[in-house]
Amino acid sequence: MKLGRVDHALCVFAEKLTRDPGAMERRDVDVLRELGLDDVAVHDAIQVVAYFNYINRVADAVHVDLEPEMEPYPSEAPPTTP
Repeated sequence: MKLGRVDHALCVFAEKLTRDPGAMERRDVDVLRELGLDDVAVHDAIQVVAYFNYINRVADAVHVDLEPEMEPYPSEAPPTTP
């Protein structure tokens, strides 16, 4: 499935905000605005990304039960043999 331009730009924005929040620049928001997102939509995107980052860190910190298809936490994974 190919994403549309707006969805692709939102994914790029979300990945950068997640992986390197200190590198975010005005241009990152300008790209979204150029694609038609207003301040409310940009704000909503930031809030959603930030919430998922927050809740995933909380879940990782307390080792919540993972879904069966997810890989185990590194400390709970079976040892690998060289």
